Amino acid sequence: MDVFTALGDPVRRALLRRLAEGPARVVDLAADHDISRPAVSRHLKVLGDAGLVAGATHGRERHYTLVPSALEPVAVLLEELSGRTPRIPEHVLDGLDLEVRRTSRDRAAGRQDRPARTERKDAG
Repeated sequence: MDVFTALGDPVRRALLRRLAEGPARVVDLAADHDISRPAVSRHLKVLGDAGLVAGATHGRERHYTLVPSALEPVAVLLEELSGRTPRIPEHVLDGLDLEVRRTSRDRAAGRQDRPARTERKDAG
């Protein structure tokens, strides 16, 4: 299942919001909604198929947790749509840092080589 399809339902988004607070049992998740426990389980299955949640059985109960890394495609899309400028590659910044240091060094060396300026008063 596609992440975007899974996020299309408001109940599933609400379940993800709840799981962002921490792991929860199906019975606890169902208590937050006006739908049956089997309906919540079906929504959790869709979220699980999309990789957004992980379920583990503890005795007779099923506990679910959010898988934040599965939201990466959404984050990438939002970044593309936000119109932000592209990230500057690290090697470009390294080159800029080197040039700034070189320029600073050259300017400092140039000041030391020049004789000190003396003020001249024109007689006149």
